[in-house]
Amino acid sequence: MRALGKPEVLKSACLASLLTSVLCFPWLALAQNRTRPIWYLEAVLLLGGIVLWAFVFAWHTKYTGRPVFTWRVGPRLFAGATALGILTAVALRLWLDPALRARTPQDYPVTPEQWLARALFSLAFAQLVLVFAPFAWLMRLIRRESPAVLLTVIFGIYVLVAKNESSGHPLPHWLYLGLLLTRVGVGFVSVYCFLRGGVLLTWWWALLLECRNLFDVFR
Repeated sequence: MRALGKPEVLKSACLASLLTSVLCFPWLALAQNRTRPIWYLEAVLLLGGIVLWAFVFAWHTKYTGRPVFTWRVGPRLFAGATALGILTAVALRLWLDPALRARTPQDYPVTPEQWLARALFSLAFAQLVLVFAPFAWLMRLIRRESPAVLLTVIFGIYVLVAKNESSGHPLPHWLYLGLLLTRVGVGFVSVYCFLRGGVLLTWWWALLLECRNLFDVFR
């Protein structure tokens, strides 16, 4: 745990959390059901982000031997992540998005501003909470990649289940099953991208999935 208090870890975590809170500002500003002032939410994001990013900078490289941020992504890995991202985006748009958009239209952007805010939030915060921080914490706890990857994916499933159970209108079983299977596949690819290509490759993969909504925004 002493690694969390290292000056270089805290410095990197503070800078990354500051960037995260700035990128999340458009999403918070456009939120219609906001119950707290935006300065309060930004402060919570900043402080919470420091802790989560500290997990990443303290433990990811130490226990995996791979950097958190790197531009050195092999062309085959980048091409594979890109192709898989495009195929996944097409599959989601054709099979799951129409039904989900009809039931939860608030989850889909209808303007360029909403799309940009959602994409920035997904990259800056959602990936941190669902992939980067839990994987780093599990690597520190278990010290083995395979169980850490599996448990990170299970954590993402738990978040999805909790969201569905807490909503006033749970999804139909067939749609819920499709969403769960999608979460499993997306979770494994996201963790793999983070493990092999760092944060930047994971962001690229996530951005490709978000780009499927641009067709509705600009049509």
